[in-house]
Amino acid sequence: MPFSLAGSTTVSPVVPTSSEQSVEVTPAGSPVSSPVRLPRSEQIVTVSPAVSPSRFVPVLSSSSPGSSSISSPGLNLCVDLSQFSLQQATTSESATPPPAARTHSMVLRPRVSKTANFSVSPASRVVSLPQQEPLSSKDANRYLIWHNAMTEEIKALHGNHTWSLVPLHPSMNVVGSRWVYKIKRHADGRVDRYKARLVARGFTQQEGIDYLETFSLVVKPTMVRLVITIAVTHGWKIHQLDVHNAFLNGILQEEVYMAQPPGFVDPTLPSHVCRLHKSLYGLKQAPLAWYNRLSEFLISIGFQASKVDTSLFILSFGGAMIYLLVYVDDILLTGSDSALLQQLITLLSLEFKLQDLGSAHFFLGIEVKSTSMGLLLSQHKYTLDIIQRTGMTSCKPVDTPLSPSSKLGFVPGTLHSTPTRYRQIVGALQYLTFTRPDICYAVNKGCQFMHAPTEDHWAAVKRILHYLQAIATYGLHITRDSSLSLHGFTDADWAGSTDD
Repeated sequence: MPFSLAGSTTVSPVVPTSSEQSVEVTPAGSPVSSPVRLPRSEQIVTVSPAVSPSRFVPVLSSSSPGSSSISSPGLNLCVDLSQFSLQQATTSESATPPPAARTHSMVLRPRVSKTANFSVSPASRVVSLPQQEPLSSKDANRYLIWHNAMTEEIKALHGNHTWSLVPLHPSMNVVGSRWVYKIKRHADGRVDRYKARLVARGFTQQEGIDYLETFSLVVKPTMVRLVITIAVTHGWKIHQLDVHNAFLNGILQEEVYMAQPPGFVDPTLPSHVCRLHKSLYGLKQAPLAWYNRLSEFLISIGFQASKVDTSLFILSFGGAMIYLLVYVDDILLTGSDSALLQQLITLLSLEFKLQDLGSAHFFLGIEVKSTSMGLLLSQHKYTLDIIQRTGMTSCKPVDTPLSPSSKLGFVPGTLHSTPTRYRQIVGALQYLTFTRPDICYAVNKGCQFMHAPTEDHWAAVKRILHYLQAIATYGLHITRDSSLSLHGFTDADWAGSTDD
């Protein structure tokens, strides 16, 4: 398939008896020890909060008029009481000494449950559009646009009968939930919509109890390029479909219990939990449940699942060929019969809630632009995001992605200071090879040293970014006169490897 590149310590007072008074000092949150009785002639002493609370439970006992000792299991310390401030307590036997006044600046706040309802007056919500995604549901609820997005998601969940409330039982493994926010943008950076999604904390699931098998849809770049090439060569129209809340269509086979969504706890049943009937984003079995539901429906209407790629379905009907490529909730649909394509879109919309976006224009972060000769696939915005994330927006461009004279290998050297950053950038570059085959070899070399990258390896990765800076607008141009003949090339230069 040929292609071309284009452009607090607390004091608890003790009521003294008729013959003696007592003092008791305990750190906040520690168990109270039995007070030591002091003679009536002694004064009640309070330790000022300047003393740091410790892990043991100290008890002050009178050893001499001028000093006291702190005793605990395995620890005896002598403390001079003259170092602390003394407060004269009341000598009344019937009145309880008042608690010591707080002298420090620390302000304690009550602990709030994560599943508690947060209420913000509708009139106090900010109407202006936020530019960043909020980090918590409490922050999001202050904005009208995010509140509406969460409300829309909850309505969709209830309308889909995703769960039912059941009483909590000690034997249940209850999975937590949280909100995830995303500002969806067009290829040119304009805001498309504000999306709020309820996600289950699937990492708390237990294998064999609330999940048995996992599966993840992984799109193969080769298959996407192949389907698009076939469509362009034959002049077929490529439809792009978006399934709303795709994972919510999957039917769960296991018993899964989840805490009620933050901010949307049922006031009449606050202690109940959600028994999930449909899959939810974040669950370990959610991708498998959605794939099973979709594949069963497609096979029921005549499609056949590809044995090469699980994301491809093929329909042959009356001499017409239809190809359906799916990745989670994004679908590409193309074929030789336009009327049959419209009928399939109608059938899909009756089974699932989806939107026909028309001709493909932005798929999996890939910009699809029509040209006079075919289609141009590019990741211009994605490339600029990688360069900006590494702080190399003003770097000097170079002509090649890899230096011809340098030979990367497992040579001992200075390890890179932040290997996590190295792995993140190389992983991002891997996805960029979708439309940039010219950097495949350089990125492949960088991937070989992700376990222990050195400064030399990081320099090679930065050179790729220098190269991309010069031609960030380039992409993969698929033309109508492209040949469907397959061509292969291999180079087994084993003798040139310095490692083996």
